[in-house]
Amino acid sequence: MPQRTVGALEAPAAAKLQPIRRGLCYSGVHMAIAVNDPLCARLADDLDATFPELVVEHQQLVFGVAVRVVGESSAEDVAQEVFVRAYRALKRYPSQRIREMRLRPWLARMALNQARNAHRGRRRHVDVAELGDALPGTDEGPHGQAQRREDQKLWARLLAGLPQRYRLAVALRHIDDLSYAEIAETLGKPLGSVKSDVHRGVALLRAAYDAEQRGQEHGMAKEAS
Repeated sequence: MPQRTVGALEAPAAAKLQPIRRGLCYSGVHMAIAVNDPLCARLADDLDATFPELVVEHQQLVFGVAVRVVGESSAEDVAQEVFVRAYRALKRYPSQRIREMRLRPWLARMALNQARNAHRGRRRHVDVAELGDALPGTDEGPHGQAQRREDQKLWARLLAGLPQRYRLAVALRHIDDLSYAEIAETLGKPLGSVKSDVHRGVALLRAAYDAEQRGQEHGMAKEAS
C-alpha cells in the first residue's frame, strides 16, 4: 500500500504534514521521557523556522489520536486544525514557557479535544477498526504483506471492541508510545488510574485475541472432520 500523504498545513509557518508510516505494537515497553526537549529550545528561539520540524516529528502522534476518535476520513482535518492551533498558541507563549513544555502530551491532549469536538459535531459513531485500512505494508513478499495486513486489521478490530477508557489508554501507550506520565497528562487522569487502564486493556485485548484464535482453530477442525 503506498504511503499516505496528509494535506498541507494551513499555518503561518507553511509547514506540510509528511507521509506517515504507522504500525500496531502491543508487546514490549518503551518509556519516553521528555526532559529538556531540544526542540522546545529551538521553537523558543525561532518559532517560524522550527515549527515545520515540530510537525514532522509529532504528526504521527496527532494523526493517530485523531483517527481513533473520528476515523480515517476526518483525521486529516483534525490534525491540520491541531497544528494551526498549536502554532497560534506557541506564538502567544513567552519563550521560557515554550522551553519548559512537554510537547507530546500537550499535542496529544489538543488532538484528543479537537477530535472529540469534531466527533460531537458530526453526531455519528466511528469504528476504530478504520485504522486497520490505513496501515501500510512492508518490504516482505506478497504473501507476507497480505498476512501482515490481515494481522493488523485483526488487532485494529479487537482494539475497537474494547471499552473506550481502555481503548484510548492502550492505543496511546502501545501505538503512540507515550509514557504513563504523558498519558496521565493527556487524559487528565491520575498516574495510577492510567496504569490500571492500560494493564486492564491489554489483558482484555489478549483475551479477545486468544478467543479469536480458538474460534479459528475450532472452525478449521470442524471443516477437517
